[in-house]
Amino acid sequence: MAVRTTVDIPEALYERLRQRAERSGTSMRALIIRAVEQAYADSHKRKYVTGPLVSGSGKLGPAFPKDENPHEFVFS
Repeated sequence: MAVRTTVDIPEALYERLRQRAERSGTSMRALIIRAVEQAYADSHKRKYVTGPLVSGSGKLGPAFPKDENPHEFVFS
């Protein structure tokens, strides 16, 4: 079942949508529906993290410190 709604679109955007639909041989309705589906697709919510969670310009410490006892940090 489809739901009918009215949305006010600025004229410049309307013209770009109309031209894009004409070039691709589709209707503006189909173009808008496809764009909304892509914007709210579930697939982009489940992407793996590929970069650092925290960015910064600081220097990283050693991955495995050899001269330090980890218990000193936990129990101090």
